[in-house]
Amino acid sequence: MKPLVSILIPAYNAESWISDAIKSALRQIWPHKEIIVVDDGSADGTLAVASTFTRDGVTVTSQKNSGASAARNHAYSLCKGDYIQWLDADDVLAPDKISRQVAFARAVNNPLLLLSSEWGRFHYRTKNAQFIPTALWQDLSPIDWLLRKLTLNVWMQPGCWLVSRELTEAAGPWDERLSFDDDGEYFCRVIIKSQGVAFVRGAKTFYRATGPGSLSSVDNSNKKMESAWLSIRLHIRCVRHLEESERTKKAALTFLHTWFSMFDPYRPDILEQMEELAQSLGGKIKRLHLIEPLRWKFAWMEDVFGRRFAYWAQKRIPGLKHSAIQSVVLFCERTLFQLGY
Repeated sequence: MKPLVSILIPAYNAESWISDAIKSALRQIWPHKEIIVVDDGSADGTLAVASTFTRDGVTVTSQKNSGASAARNHAYSLCKGDYIQWLDADDVLAPDKISRQVAFARAVNNPLLLLSSEWGRFHYRTKNAQFIPTALWQDLSPIDWLLRKLTLNVWMQPGCWLVSRELTEAAGPWDERLSFDDDGEYFCRVIIKSQGVAFVRGAKTFYRATGPGSLSSVDNSNKKMESAWLSIRLHIRCVRHLEESERTKKAALTFLHTWFSMFDPYRPDILEQMEELAQSLGGKIKRLHLIEPLRWKFAWMEDVFGRRFAYWAQKRIPGLKHSAIQSVVLFCERTLFQLGY
């Protein structure tokens, strides 16, 4: 018997991209599949576009806007697959992505082995995707995978995974409290229930970088910061669940350092909680941006606007400049895409 693969697509205001995602699901050369789209109360034409594919056997349903995790949980409640393929509405799967991973899964015959794959960033044209390997692009034990993620701040895009129903059931539902990094937290739970992560080379997912408006972009909204802080705590809980040791504490401290600047100076309450958690791990947070010297471009601001503003500007303005340049690049690529180049 060939396993059934459920391709589950949560969608919110993805009118511009949902068609590409569904087409890539339909083009999978693995024949035994079902495709389920859950529209999370979109305010644009996402539901209308997705509904045009019902004639191709795609199941399309909608719900009141409740967040990506709720949409994913709804999609899973409707599926019957032996394996689960999560696919965000703006991403694309290579035609043989699932078939490569299923072939590997059938060869090893271990439903508790979690399958990952290659992924590359693109904007409009998948042929321009950049596949840049990280320390996670290899076979790893659960603890080694999580230690690398926390220490090196590397990650895998949700579409990379192929998850057996056994592992999906063991991990539990997506955490609907999270609006940011919900996938990071979810797959931590999947990993700790697995017997290891197998990296299937040649299986590819295309991750669309849609810019600052995407759910995964980092901004200073309270909703995202609170979600990020909850996700950080849950990440640390996962790795300590697997192993309580000096190396896991060290990895957790590194993870806290990595994300500390997201909340500084906007959420002093979260900063205080992070410092308390660091102390419980046997370390402390170093506020590096208050230690490093001000560069000459920003030093004059200290006398005019104060020390905190000067350091804020030194940290944020380069990022704003990068965003402006990136917007120009995206405009040019979008124009070429629309012209058929």
